[in-house]
Amino acid sequence: MTAVDAFSAIRNPLVRAIALARISGVIGTQIINVAVGWQLYEVTGSALSLGLVGLFELAPVLFLMIPAGNAADRYPRRNIAMLGGSIAAIAAFGLMTVTYFDGPVSLIYSMLILVGAARAFMAPAVGTILPQLLKADQFVNANAWVQSAFQFAAISGPGIGGLIIAFTGGTVWAYFTAGIGQLIFVAAFSTLPAIRPPEAAEKRSTQDLFAGFAFIRRTPLFLAAITLDMFAVLLGGAVVLLPIYAKDILHVGPEGLGWLRAAPALGSLLMLLLVTRMKPMQRPGTVLLLTVVGFGIATIGFGYSTNFAFSMFCLFLTGIFDSVSVVIRLTLEQVVTPDRLRGRVSSINYVFIGFSNELGAFRSGASAWLFGTVGSVVGGGVGSIVVVVLVWLIWPALARIGPLHTIKPEEGPTLASVEEARTTTV
Repeated sequence: MTAVDAFSAIRNPLVRAIALARISGVIGTQIINVAVGWQLYEVTGSALSLGLVGLFELAPVLFLMIPAGNAADRYPRRNIAMLGGSIAAIAAFGLMTVTYFDGPVSLIYSMLILVGAARAFMAPAVGTILPQLLKADQFVNANAWVQSAFQFAAISGPGIGGLIIAFTGGTVWAYFTAGIGQLIFVAAFSTLPAIRPPEAAEKRSTQDLFAGFAFIRRTPLFLAAITLDMFAVLLGGAVVLLPIYAKDILHVGPEGLGWLRAAPALGSLLMLLLVTRMKPMQRPGTVLLLTVVGFGIATIGFGYSTNFAFSMFCLFLTGIFDSVSVVIRLTLEQVVTPDRLRGRVSSINYVFIGFSNELGAFRSGASAWLFGTVGSVVGGGVGSIVVVVLVWLIWPALARIGPLHTIKPEEGPTLASVEEARTTTV
């Protein structure tokens, strides 16, 4: 890919609108994550309370994954994304209100349920709207740019959250800022066309609700990729324990916590900008396996570190490795999945990701409570490397796949042109 081609996707105004929405929404989400983690650890002093954050955000995802995925395949995906953003804004302003009136911790967790519900609806809609607007050979470039926007927000969001907490002495204004970010997300998505999916030729049945599961089961390459991601992050995630590292191990306070949370995103952003200028990977499966090994090694280094600079470096590396795996997995999902199933498949995929991130957060918190913080992080990094070996042994074909844009879906996806999308009405 030439330097000129590297900017092909971001010239599209619809891609730019999605990127803007991702920036504002993710900044809001990251601020919530920083504020909730700091607030709960300040109030409870318990690693387990941090782990419970993941469970409360995961529970609604598990209950809503089937209806959310079906909604993304039956209604305009723009509208479903806006619904999720609106719920996220309500959750942010709810957290602000609970904190302002010094409400109980139980109310904080109840607002996290709303955060999880918002993510359940946003994920399948946001993750599947690009294929309605672009051709398959544009997916990698567009995903790299959208993920770059995501990572830019993931860098700035924690820093903004940490600075707001440090300057105001509390989390009220942090939650307010997060709510504004979600409202901007909704506004940006409102500029996109509301593309209605084609009417089903036959009456929908119960079997249609679970069609995403059937598709993944008969697509071993995709199953291998999301299994690798799920268990690697389930075991290797250390983000939930960053408040403990910031306060008790590295002694850097809320400002340092913001930078620690931003370090992986900085690594991801720099790597994703490089990906936009790279030619298609010839062996993306092999690259996927190696990046997860690198993620595990960097996690081990962070676990043992007692130096702030080295900890930042290790987290920076986890972001580099994770960004490559995300682009490969997202692009693989888009190229192998027919458009009529994308919402349902994306919703299930998000459950895999949500399961790994949120249950991984609980695993980290619970194991840190039982065995110590360092042991939890280091053991998780080792576990990530073990998962790579197991996936390679179970699905050896993953390492042999060629360039992603050459892989064809089970049946050709319905790709609406930008001109057709603009003429579609709600």
